[in-house]
Amino acid sequence: QGIGRAVATAFAREGARVLATDVNEEKLREVGVSGIEVQGLDVLEDRAIEGLAASARPTILVNCAGFVHGGTVLDCKDEDWEFGFKLNVRSQYRMIRAFLPGMIEQGGGSIVNISSVAGPVTGVANRFVYSATKAAIVGLTKSVARDFIAQRIRCNAVCPGTVDTPSLDTRIRAFADPVQARKDFVARQPMGRLGTAEEVAELCVYLGSDESVFMTGQAVIIDGGWTL
Repeated sequence: QGIGRAVATAFAREGARVLATDVNEEKLREVGVSGIEVQGLDVLEDRAIEGLAASARPTILVNCAGFVHGGTVLDCKDEDWEFGFKLNVRSQYRMIRAFLPGMIEQGGGSIVNISSVAGPVTGVANRFVYSATKAAIVGLTKSVARDFIAQRIRCNAVCPGTVDTPSLDTRIRAFADPVQARKDFVARQPMGRLGTAEEVAELCVYLGSDESVFMTGQAVIIDGGWTL
């Protein structure tokens, strides 16, 4: 859903053969877009990742699974920290490690990791675990880019600001006054609106395509000027 669904749809529209995965197979069945094959995958399960890598050999990999934790360091429990890093960071590490050999064998590839402006670019209130994980993704991205540049592997990170997605909507509904909460989210945007999943997806398509062939190891900000 959200950015992940928009990314799959955008790549399919450009003529890519897309394999979209998610732990929620019901959501996958709702995609229904020509050119998109769907398959259930829990990115916390190493064997599942390895099994998929044995049958799929993509030239473009977009890592988009993630979760937004709320609260400060004082609100953080060990299990929050561990789950945040498992889903937001370790899943990307495991996916890259599984699919990178096939990319190298095929002569190259492009990896796009979804990070955030929260953490790598700016501090955001009550986003302690989330910000730590998203900063780690940028470090992971740059390391992979540097280590495999000679094998024609590119690895970049996308750093969105506030994007209007089902995830954001769920968090807004948790406020005592959801209507005011949404207004507050919009009010902090210099452009006067939230970003869309489709806008983030277009950047992912660019980073996956040959049009960005001279870009690697970059953390590309798409936040409507929020962090200016």
